[in-house]
Amino acid sequence: MIAGVDEAGRGPLAGPVVASAVILNPADPIDGLDDSKKLSPKRRAALEIEIHARALHVGVGQASVEEIDALNILQATFLAMTRAVEALGIEPAHILVDGNRLPKWRYRAEPVIGGDALHACISAASIVAKETRDRIMKAAAQAYPHYGWERNMGYGSAVHMQALRQHGPTPLHRRSFAPVSQLLLL
Repeated sequence: MIAGVDEAGRGPLAGPVVASAVILNPADPIDGLDDSKKLSPKRRAALEIEIHARALHVGVGQASVEEIDALNILQATFLAMTRAVEALGIEPAHILVDGNRLPKWRYRAEPVIGGDALHACISAASIVAKETRDRIMKAAAQAYPHYGWERNMGYGSAVHMQALRQHGPTPLHRRSFAPVSQLLLL
């Protein structure tokens, strides 16, 4: 019962940070798992469906924009990771976390730099976190169409930055992030 944990959305200027925890079934391996950033959107979406159908346990957690601004992005990421592990519905024997740091938690865990390319369970978590966050941002783009979130997912693209200057920040913007906080000072 080894869980892989990864996050999506640490760098964007808007939206929550999302984490996923996945325990794969060793008797039913899923072909093609890889770092979500290396997969095409179509392949990633297909793999997410397979992960939900074939993994033993999948948990998703997120930290809101308000939590990001109150805690800082690292601590909010750890909060989202903790929520994802708790959402598994079972306590894993061990957890592999993509990156070089771990949340302060009671679980047996280890950080793995580049883990989303090394361990299938982390790859699966990477895919689920990315797909979940992308859906959140595409839905948010319907309410706030000027920012191009359906394409940039809240990252500081040229379109997003121009809209931010022209229309100002939305409730989904992270006010603790410099490009947003600098606009609030104007």
